[in-house]
Amino acid sequence: MSFTNRDYENLEQLMNEKPENRELIEKLLESHQYTISKISHEIRNPLALVYSTLQLIESQHPEAKSFKHWNDMREDIEFMNSLLLELSTYNNGERLNLQPVCAYDFLSHICLSFASSCVDTEIEFTSKIDKNLPNIFCDRIKLHEVVLNLLKNAFDAVTPAGSIRLEAYIENNMLKIVISDTGCGISPEQLDEIFNAFFTSKSGGTGLGLAIAKRVITAHQGSVSVKSELHKGSKFTISLPVG
Repeated sequence: MSFTNRDYENLEQLMNEKPENRELIEKLLESHQYTISKISHEIRNPLALVYSTLQLIESQHPEAKSFKHWNDMREDIEFMNSLLLELSTYNNGERLNLQPVCAYDFLSHICLSFASSCVDTEIEFTSKIDKNLPNIFCDRIKLHEVVLNLLKNAFDAVTPAGSIRLEAYIENNMLKIVISDTGCGISPEQLDEIFNAFFTSKSGGTGLGLAIAKRVITAHQGSVSVKSELHKGSKFTISLPVG
């Protein structure tokens, strides 16, 4: 069984109705999260051994790389490992390690890192970050993953050529991080689904990237939204409280 964002909203409503409801549901959710983490961990260990064995075979028998379906097998194992890793990240998306972070330095570093990946492409990346952004309390690692994931999604959407832009500013005491692109866009039918776990329109995608973003930003008492038009591009907006 998997929970959608709507399921969590319904659970939150039930928890707010009575104190005893909250205590019971929190215990159930903790049990649910523990089970997912344990299953993911138990599968990843033997999978890592299988992958290590494949690498050992390749080193001792280089001709194995030319075997039919060999590369397919490697890619399948890599995908499974990626899926389990993202599942664990999604499951722990609400557990934050909050610390004060200089928003300007934090976002500038991400932009600098991402810009380097666009150097040898026809993709134009620009950024506009307000130098007067205040410090924010956030989980630096998880927020970094969210912003970088949105930038990578934009990269995939505009490939092989197009433009991507990141803007950051304060509006109504909220830090706004806006990532826009001139890519393929998202259909109206998909817009209602893209933040749900395991929904994906990408070939080989896990369908957890945007679901993780939603959980992490919501845990920060913020929100993430999207506006998009097919063949014209998309704009994702992260809103985070200041102070």
